[in-house]
Amino acid sequence: MVWVFLLFLSVLKKCIENKMRVSPKCYQSIAKMLDFYSQFNPSPLSIKKFIDFGLNASEKKSFIFLRKELPVRLANIMKEIALLPENLLRMPSVIAVNDWYMRSFQEIIEFEKREPNDDTLEHFCSELVKIRNRHTNVVETMAQGVLELKESHDVDHHTEHSIQYFLDRFYMSRISIRMLINQHTLLFGGQLENAPGPNRSKYIGCIDTQCNIISVIKDAYENARFLCDQYYLASPDLIIEVSQHNQLEKEQNVNIVYVPSHLYHMLFELFKNSMRAVMEYHCEVDQYPAITITVAKGKEDICLKMSDRGGGIPRSTTDHLFKYMYSTAPQPSKSDAHTVPLAGYGYGLPISRLYARYFHGDLVLLSCEGHGTDAVIYMKALSNEANELLPIFNKTTSKFYRTAVPTGDWSNQAAHIGDRQISTKIKNHHLPQSCKESMTGAI
Repeated sequence: MVWVFLLFLSVLKKCIENKMRVSPKCYQSIAKMLDFYSQFNPSPLSIKKFIDFGLNASEKKSFIFLRKELPVRLANIMKEIALLPENLLRMPSVIAVNDWYMRSFQEIIEFEKREPNDDTLEHFCSELVKIRNRHTNVVETMAQGVLELKESHDVDHHTEHSIQYFLDRFYMSRISIRMLINQHTLLFGGQLENAPGPNRSKYIGCIDTQCNIISVIKDAYENARFLCDQYYLASPDLIIEVSQHNQLEKEQNVNIVYVPSHLYHMLFELFKNSMRAVMEYHCEVDQYPAITITVAKGKEDICLKMSDRGGGIPRSTTDHLFKYMYSTAPQPSKSDAHTVPLAGYGYGLPISRLYARYFHGDLVLLSCEGHGTDAVIYMKALSNEANELLPIFNKTTSKFYRTAVPTGDWSNQAAHIGDRQISTKIKNHHLPQSCKESMTGAI
């Protein structure tokens, strides 16, 4: 299989770097370790569990948990990489990503049987920092790999469907792995000064126990506004409205236990999209309608609804906005990959939705063509209900990549059932003349 070949190349490279002789046992042992760890399901954590552990942080316990959990999460997604279309696996950027994951997997399993003494714990923390830095550009590099495929091969509907399915799971896995690494390095690596926000004492790792939603909204707006002013020489204003379930106990600030960087990422992406729509839809006038954000705090969810009057989005376009292989912006050149992350890749909205869904929230778009668009972010109000949503590798996963997209069973090409788009590649059948006459008479 292709993945075995890629695995061999990766191990070969590492062995050469270490000036070791390549032996069949070398790559066979790593393949066996992948098979072993992929048998286990990841252990999803809730925000409350992150908080409870952080309050009584034990570096030894964290080390023992992560040296098993990280290989499990890595192995689960690496087994899926092997199921990707062969043409995509041959792309240079995808080979690079696969190599990064292989090296990180190898480095983590080296701690499998080590004693958790001070030297081991210090070494483990430094290795996690190195792994995190190595994977900094995974999103852009994998996106570049998809572009390389599109430029060199015809991508059929089944291949596109498989890539969409994989990237949702791949990037969600990446979010979860970085969350675990960030928590450990911030708690035990002396990196708490890297946590965002002015009051770092309220942080437990990268989680803010008093995340001020209004403050994050304003921060994301100002940064998006700066870009908008640079490009359009103007920008729409912001209106914030607060609605709470219990008006008798109305809070001046709406706080939530959350990861501020995740919320900021979602809001910044939505602000950029809304500002672009407003500025281009009202380009012939000097006044631009404001963007309104409604913050609603309920018993189960905290919802942020961003409303603009940017002309809305046609339903035919809305269907494509969360697809990784679709973008309304020009594709970036390779020289722009590091200066303008994700610009033109079309990954902003899909990955923002993954951030929302990571702790069992969601991000949805509701648009009225000719008027504007509402984007709603849902977040769990209770930290014990905000559980990680993680991909699991199993037989069902393997079957998905091999199974062709089912033939459509609806006549309308735009037919939808819930969130499932129906494929309608059906043949036109000609009715006998007698049947036509009968139907005409009935109508």
